[in-house]
Amino acid sequence: MDDRVPGWLSEREAAAEREVGAAFDLTACVREPIHRLGGVQSYGALVAARDGVIAVVSENAGAVLGFPGLLGTPVERLLGSAQVAALTGLAEADTGQTAMMPVEIAGRRFDATVFRSDGMLVLEFEPGSPAAEFPAFYSLVRQALMRLQQATTVVAACRAAVTEVRALTGYDRVVAYRFESLEGPGEVIAEDVAEGAEPWLGLWFPATDIPPQARRLYERNWIRVIADVDDPTARLVPPADPPLDLSMSVLRTVSPFHLEYLRNIGVTSSMSVSLLSGGRLWGLIACHGTTPNTLNPQVRAACEFFGVALSLHLAALRERDETAAREQSRTAIARLMEGFGPWPADPAGLAGVIDCDGVVVRIAGTVVAHGNLPDLPGLLERLPVPAAGAVWHSDRLGEDLPDLAGHPVKGVLVLPTGVDGDCVVWVRRERTVSRRWATDPAEPVSLGPHGRRLTPRGSTAVFLASTRGRCRPWSATDLAMAVELGRALTGIALAHARQLSALNVELSRSNVDLDSFAHAAAHDLKEPLRGIANTATFIAEDAADGMDSVTVRRLESIQRLATRMDELLNALLYYSRIGRTDLHRQPVELRAAVAGALEVAGPRLGEHDVEVELPEPGTVVVADPVLFDQVLVNLLVNAAKYARPEGRRTVAVGVDEASFFVRDNGIGMPPHLREQAFQLFRRLHPAAAPGSGAGLAIVRRIVERHGGQVWAEESPGGGTTVRATFPQ
Repeated sequence: MDDRVPGWLSEREAAAEREVGAAFDLTACVREPIHRLGGVQSYGALVAARDGVIAVVSENAGAVLGFPGLLGTPVERLLGSAQVAALTGLAEADTGQTAMMPVEIAGRRFDATVFRSDGMLVLEFEPGSPAAEFPAFYSLVRQALMRLQQATTVVAACRAAVTEVRALTGYDRVVAYRFESLEGPGEVIAEDVAEGAEPWLGLWFPATDIPPQARRLYERNWIRVIADVDDPTARLVPPADPPLDLSMSVLRTVSPFHLEYLRNIGVTSSMSVSLLSGGRLWGLIACHGTTPNTLNPQVRAACEFFGVALSLHLAALRERDETAAREQSRTAIARLMEGFGPWPADPAGLAGVIDCDGVVVRIAGTVVAHGNLPDLPGLLERLPVPAAGAVWHSDRLGEDLPDLAGHPVKGVLVLPTGVDGDCVVWVRRERTVSRRWATDPAEPVSLGPHGRRLTPRGSTAVFLASTRGRCRPWSATDLAMAVELGRALTGIALAHARQLSALNVELSRSNVDLDSFAHAAAHDLKEPLRGIANTATFIAEDAADGMDSVTVRRLESIQRLATRMDELLNALLYYSRIGRTDLHRQPVELRAAVAGALEVAGPRLGEHDVEVELPEPGTVVVADPVLFDQVLVNLLVNAAKYARPEGRRTVAVGVDEASFFVRDNGIGMPPHLREQAFQLFRRLHPAAAPGSGAGLAIVRRIVERHGGQVWAEESPGGGTTVRATFPQ
């Protein structure tokens, strides 16, 4: 057994202990090795044998069994070889529990309980019960179990259980006690008491009533009976350090702390039956009597079996409720997945997956929320985001993350949905709960009639206290549904990624095919086009004197259209070549690059009297120098083509915090047509200036080859500013 209890006492309980002073040390109770107290209750006797020889006995064994001088003698002398063999076989059966069988010793009947401990065969003997009682007793137990199975809620099952257990045992008070958590306080959720007894239903008892080592024993041993709080205890002989481990004992003596606890609440005899969930202590059936009560092994076995049956029934009821809750959550998840589109999804739909006061979704720095949730940035910045496949949760956020102690949100459940802190966060506000305590929760130790001891019912007062700083706890279903949603999102993301990858492969192949087609088509069309243009020229020269004016105009149109077609094919060839050209990025000094571009674009700018404002010296853009020169030439030529008809005409080239830009004060673009201007051969003002309409399309192609973006916006005072980014 692990007797360590670091951090088990809360600050409140520790403060109460300090108030009591040296008269009582609550930590001594918490650390007491209650499984090694060195004695048994005196209504029975203990014999422990090693290698067939009795090595330990209770000091009353000789008197109870009628065999004095047992130490050092063969155990077969006491029981005979047949009974020893049967008991040994029961002990060897690996059930994890004790086993019981009736035995005869010197003509007297005993009920023997057997188990292994510290390498010894341990036998506990109690006066036997008449075998004739069993049929009637079995009928009562069977009927009680049938009534229990009819209960359809946890509280109803516990209510039925306490009624049946009290009828079986005759105790004055039987209560069902449910723990808030593994180490938390407990609440009485059902009771059956004798007439005139003070009701405990709905009362809460401090966690200190059942310290950790006692809870661990309840998990190992389903039942614990105390026949008489004033029992003198039969000590084990010879004394040992440490004493024999009696964790599985039915006769184990009782801690002085617990005996005083019982005396202080007027209890003479008691029985506790464990209620387990998943192997952990969920609650207890606690029985109290005002007179001594020695239960025979048959009654104890029935109560133990009743505890097992109730635990299973409660587990089934909880499983039913959890299944219903999970189905509801899965329906909400299915609806989300059916309409899965742009992420983040509608947070209101996520709120249907887990009951909460609000939902926050964060992705790529964007935060979307559902519910009245104050100070979201302050909350999200401090929350830990776990690794993929896990969740992080708290129902007492101010205690787990002290930086958030003043935040109105007291509970969070965090599900990661990607990288860089992307997550879904379900939140719950504070739930203030008023509880009726059977003792002042601020002082679990008080002065009772037998001294300063744990006294939960030192008076008839009921203490009211509110639980603050917490929300309704996240259930196992909540956590499971969050993980299930995470798996669903991951599956969809992987499916989308695979689909996108396939589309990218297809798109890359299509782009290669398109580039090859455009290059081949343009190249192959230029030869017949030159033939058409030359033929038209030859006809005009050879038959100039014999042609009428209409024919001359038609031949000129053929020549003009052939020239136009040649320009378009040249633009198409260049456009396709950009997609096939390797990039050679390097720092380009912008002022020098503009000077180089003006060698080509300068005459056009001069024709329209457009003044060029050069960038500041030292301004640098990282790009392929040859392709960047084409960007500058096309944008500067456009500034000349679409200059304003009157007034001062300017074009400025530079870099600001946003991007590289070329800004003119020309005739501008209608806002709804700006995106169309970047399409190949698309001209917004065909009457204003000649051209192929490929300039801006080539600019976009070059910028996107660099991994950047290009767009147009209105210049201050009118005109067009074309901006482009060149990521390094």
